[in-house]
Amino acid sequence: MFDLGWAELLVIGVVALIVVGPKDLPVLFRRVGQFVGKAKGMAREFSSAMNDAADESGVREMSTSINKSLKTAANPLGSAMDEVKSATSSLTNIDPDSETGKLSAERAADVKRIQAGTARAAAERKQREAAEALARAEEMEAELAPAKKAPAKKAPAKKAAPKKAPAKKPAAKKTPAKKTPAKKSTS
Repeated sequence: MFDLGWAELLVIGVVALIVVGPKDLPVLFRRVGQFVGKAKGMAREFSSAMNDAADESGVREMSTSINKSLKTAANPLGSAMDEVKSATSSLTNIDPDSETGKLSAERAADVKRIQAGTARAAAERKQREAAEALARAEEMEAELAPAKKAPAKKAPAKKAAPKKAPAKKPAAKKTPAKKTPAKKSTS
C-alpha cells in the first residue's frame, strides 16, 4: 500500500522526535500502533463480511466460472485436452448390446487371438533356435573329439647334458681416487 523504505522511516522518526519531543514520543508511537491495529481489524471484518455476502448471493460460483473461462482463454490447448478427456471417458461406457458393443467385443477377441498366435510363434521360434544351437554344439564337439582321442606322437627324449654354469669373470679392480695434498699454511 504505502511504499516506505528505511530512509523514509528514519526521516519521519527524526521529524517526530523534533516536533513531539523525546518525552512524549513513546506515547505517540503507542497510539499510532493502536490506530493501525484498529484499522487492520476493521479491514479484516469488512473483508469477511463481503466474502459471506458473496457466498450467499452466488457470486463465488460466478467468479469460479469466470476464472475457468480465463484459464481457457489463457491456455486453449489445456482446455481442449480436458474436453477430449471428458469425451473419451463417456465413450468407454459402451452398451454391449449395441452395434458398437458387438464390434468392440469382436475386436477384443481378435486382439486375444493375435496375442495368442504371436506367443505361440515366439515359443516355436525359441524351440527351433535351441535345437539349432544344440546341433551346432554337437557338431563342434564331434570335430574336436578326434583330436582329443588320438594323442600326438612324441619324439624320443634325448638325454640333455648337464648345463654348466657360466664362468665368472674376474671383477675389474677399481683404482682409488687420488687425493690432493692439503697445503700447509704457515702463520
